[in-house]
Amino acid sequence: MKNLKLNISFFLSLMLPLLHAQDSTFLKLKGQIDAYSGLNFSNPLQWQTGARFIPSVSFGKQWKNNLKFDSEISFNSNLDYQFTDWKNIGSDYGIKPYRLWLRLSTKRFEIRAGLQKINFGSASMLRPLMWFDQIDPRDPLQLTPGVYGLLGRYYFQNNANAWLWVLWGNDKTIGWETVPTVRKIPEFGGRMQFPVSKGEVAVSYHHRTADLTGVLNPAEIHGATTYPEDRIGLDGKWDLGPGVWAEYSLTHSTLDSAYFQPWTKLFTLGIDYTFSLGNGLYAASEFFRYSTAGEIFDAGLNKTFSSLTVNYPVGINKIGTIIYYDWIDRSWYRFINLQRQSDNWTYYLFLFWNPAKFAIYNNISGNNMFSGKGIQFMAVFNF
Repeated sequence: MKNLKLNISFFLSLMLPLLHAQDSTFLKLKGQIDAYSGLNFSNPLQWQTGARFIPSVSFGKQWKNNLKFDSEISFNSNLDYQFTDWKNIGSDYGIKPYRLWLRLSTKRFEIRAGLQKINFGSASMLRPLMWFDQIDPRDPLQLTPGVYGLLGRYYFQNNANAWLWVLWGNDKTIGWETVPTVRKIPEFGGRMQFPVSKGEVAVSYHHRTADLTGVLNPAEIHGATTYPEDRIGLDGKWDLGPGVWAEYSLTHSTLDSAYFQPWTKLFTLGIDYTFSLGNGLYAASEFFRYSTAGEIFDAGLNKTFSSLTVNYPVGINKIGTIIYYDWIDRSWYRFINLQRQSDNWTYYLFLFWNPAKFAIYNNISGNNMFSGKGIQFMAVFNF
């Protein structure tokens, strides 16, 4: 709670001088309330239920010279209960900042500072460039923690764009990370995106210092407890009738431990198309490989998945499914999503049938509820 108060105080100290400099400002209040309940038909039976409230305030000002100032303050408050055979085995509740940023922008340039979402890349289900977010394709709300940092972007006249970022104060694992970052050492990187015939391509880079403290016992660490890590990403997307995309991420660290490999390689190749059947049948498929190795060209240990998602609108309703196939374990993961929209309300019913041991999205919390077979209901109110 002390850190929350400090974040708000610092944010307001930056915001107030800008507000006093305007003749008028706009102020918008919006938010989201959702409640959910799910059953996992394992032995013993598991039940999870809870609610979440994310209020958001945005404000800003735009001048005649196209200079714009805007900002967002939002918080994520949640209450969650877990039961095994209808006996309460635990609960989780709290409130924390969700977004807390300021931005100055023009038509071609923007700079944004604070707690924000940073994501990019072409893949949609299995994303090698999920470096700074944890967006779960199964989550219809697409919620993800943010990162503290400074992001600048410039948009060229030929539709190319350049990104530069510096992150600081982030000490939790995010994306595909298995080891957290040293909180007081800045991370930095950038991205350059170029238009090409029928599409676009991009190259990205990121550097951080990872920290083994708290991950391994001192006896298991050989050498330093912190080590540098560098990532290079390549991605592209083309409209060839169907949409086609590819995404690749290569990570190298100087980690000296029997529990981690210095090289991590992730690759996705995808395709999507909307068929002119009825109201429009959308289908997308991706092939994904994750591997770790001691040398860059070694095959190492790998996980290989294929995925298929299909969505079909039926009036105010929508039916969707995501299917994954694990080529190593030869197992299937199946999710069905039924959605109904009614004014500000949206209702979801999820059905899932997966292996007892969940081997996909290990970096995203809450996967234990999606192992085996089960059902979940969610009601969402947006205002």
